[in-house]
Amino acid sequence: MQDFDLHAPEGANKKKRILGRGQGSGRGTTSGKGHKGQKARSGGKTYVGFEGGQMPLYRRLAQRGFSNYPFKKEYQVVNLSEIEKRYNDGETVDNASLYIKRLIKGPVPVKILGNGSLSKKLTVKVPAISASAKEKIEKAGGTVESAAEMADKNNRKKA
Repeated sequence: MQDFDLHAPEGANKKKRILGRGQGSGRGTTSGKGHKGQKARSGGKTYVGFEGGQMPLYRRLAQRGFSNYPFKKEYQVVNLSEIEKRYNDGETVDNASLYIKRLIKGPVPVKILGNGSLSKKLTVKVPAISASAKEKIEKAGGTVESAAEMADKNNRKKA
């Protein structure tokens, strides 16, 4: 075979199955839809969980209680040990800098956890932070601003 002789492997390209072209084609008359019934009609689609008009199972079962799932907040977690490795003394730790240093993926809220130690003086501005992480950052001489504290400042300015 030569470099310029390009072609698809055998069996990769199949001919489209044409329906409704006479009985001799093998796909005529009912065109593969069987005999009568809802699925044989045009536009006769059904939805997932359809039970032929019977009350579907998901509507027969009672829904009880409350689920917080639609309202839950998901955070990307960053440990102090990672921050210690990637940041220099005096830098600011926020969502943008965490993304640039590839500690988080995309614009999702961040929570900093206190796993590891910190010896650098950093300014931390993130939506959420654990108590142990906050304590370690302040012990190293840094400052912490979480989303709750930022919201309090904004509310005080408005009042």
